[in-house]
Order: sequence, then structure tokens, then C-alpha cells
Amino acid sequence: MWIRRTRGWEIPEREITPEHLVLDRRALMAGALGVAATPVAARADGLLGGLFGGGSKTAAPEAPDPGADLYPARSNPAFAVTDRPDTPFKVSSTYNNFYEFGFSKSIADEAQRLPIRPWTVSVGGMVEAPQTFDIDALLRAMPLEERVYRLRCVEAWSMVIPWTGFPLAALLARVKPLSGAKYVRFETFLDPKIAPAQKQTWYPWPYVEGLTVAEANNDLAFLVTGAYGKPLARQFGAPLRLAVPWKYGFKSIKSITKITLTDTRPVSYWEALQASEYGFWANVNPQVPHPRWSQADEQIVTTGERVPTLLYNGYADQVAGLYSGITGEKLFM
Repeated sequence: MWIRRTRGWEIPEREITPEHLVLDRRALMAGALGVAATPVAARADGLLGGLFGGGSKTAAPEAPDPGADLYPARSNPAFAVTDRPDTPFKVSSTYNNFYEFGFSKSIADEAQRLPIRPWTVSVGGMVEAPQTFDIDALLRAMPLEERVYRLRCVEAWSMVIPWTGFPLAALLARVKPLSGAKYVRFETFLDPKIAPAQKQTWYPWPYVEGLTVAEANNDLAFLVTGAYGKPLARQFGAPLRLAVPWKYGFKSIKSITKITLTDTRPVSYWEALQASEYGFWANVNPQVPHPRWSQADEQIVTTGERVPTLLYNGYADQVAGLYSGITGEKLFM
């Protein structure tokens, strides 16, 4: 008899978080800098109440996407089996963090203002072959696949999302990083005319994030172009976002316009705002609390159930080796 052995990070497909429940972290984080945090359970309960109590309106229908024929993509079985159900699209698409469009989680309608065509992504810096990619040409040049990933927010809630996209390493290979490049810096769009929160100049716009080159070349680092078998919705960070599932969700930058290889460590958006609470590494660790709340467990958005958080969000087998030998660093916050 054939026996399949599951890996520690895998979540049964029957429990993948349904498509409509992906939570919006932005409201909590806006208050995080100036308001004392309430207990995690109370915060999560309040989020769920707002979600199921008729919080945000249904997003307006999207215009036909030029890449719609590419979806659904082939499912990669190495990332397909999970121990929770997918978060339903109706939840995940109406409970989002996208601070450029506001500091509540009900920004789905507001995010429809983001024009996603034409869209280009420049990849340069310390590389042999810098390039600027048109998003539609890039999508057709890359082998798209679907992966089911856990999503763990620093606010102690979680989802499971079926993303479509391609490995970040595949894009970096096209520009041939130089040996001296140590970090990958990501930057999102800057347009206060369509993103109202970007008019608030006391925030460090545009949103910036970073990884080490080693992290960026890990098999799990994924550039997302779609979700739930469809092109990526604007509120998810269309047309191109990052997914690094072993890190807290704020590391997965949305609506990327620029990627730079560099020998200087990037200072991320949240690190620039409050470095004592949001560091460069931001790896998930249940034993390392946020300065104002525990990270020992998390609330599943769809059910409200609290479950223990896993080291590296369940991906320790794949990523723990990236950090062996690193000392004097706060790897988990």
C-alpha cells in the first residue's frame, strides 16, 4: 500500500482557508504606533465581529484581465496539501491590509482605484543584466503554478491562501545578480492621487521591504500574480506581490514596481516606523512575543479557533538553515 508522509508545514486541503476571509491587518497596525494594544484574543474577536457584521462592501467587478487565460495554473503538489481549509475568497478579499488605501481592513472597494495596466517592474542594482518587465510579458514568460501557503499576521491571526505565481529565484536568475549583492530590496507604487493614505507624508512612503539574497532564492519565496485560480485582485496587491510564508505577513509586500539587488540592508516600511517592534527579519516564532502581545497562538479567521503557532509558521524544515550561524540579530521580530 502506498503511504504518503506529510511534511510539518503541510495543511490538509480540506482545511485551506476559504477565499473570502483573508484578513485586513491595516487598522490594527495604524493604531499600534500610538495606542496601547488590547489582548490578542480581544483584538482578534473584534476583527471577526467587524468581518461578519457587515464591515466592508463587496468590491466592484473588475475589468477583464489581459492574463485571465493563464488561470487556473497547474497546482504544485509539493505545496498543495494542508491541515486547514483554504480561507474562502469572500472572506480573504474583503478583509485586507493595504495601508496605501486606508488603515482599516475594509479597503477592498477603495483598492479598486489602483490602475494595474500598464504596469512595469524594474529589476536592477547589482546585477549583470538589469531589465524592466512589462507585467503581461513577464506572466507569459514565467511558468505559473499554484501553491497553497499559510499566512500568519503579526497581529496573531492566520489564513491559508491558494496563490498562483512563480519562484522569486526564477526572476532573479534573469538579471544575473553580482556576487557582491547581499540583499533584495522591494518597492511598491507611489501615487497619492489614487492612494489617499500616501498623502500623509509623515509615513515613509513608498512601502519598502527586503530579504537577503539567500532568502530570496529559497524555494518558498514566491512572486504572486493570482489567487483562487484567477488573476490577483487589487486588494491582494495586484498585479505582483511577494509571498514569504515563514515570515509575518507585513514582509509580503504588495503591488511591486521595483526590485533592487544591493549590498546594503534595506530599511523596511514598518522598521522605519517602529524598529523596536518590527525588525528586518520578522520570522515567525511562537516563543518570541511582540513587545505588546503574545505570538504563542493565533486565531483562524474563518472559525475563530485559537491554535498554537508553529516555528517559522510551519516551514522550519525548509528555512531554518538560512539562519544557522547568525548571531547578534533579532531574527524573530
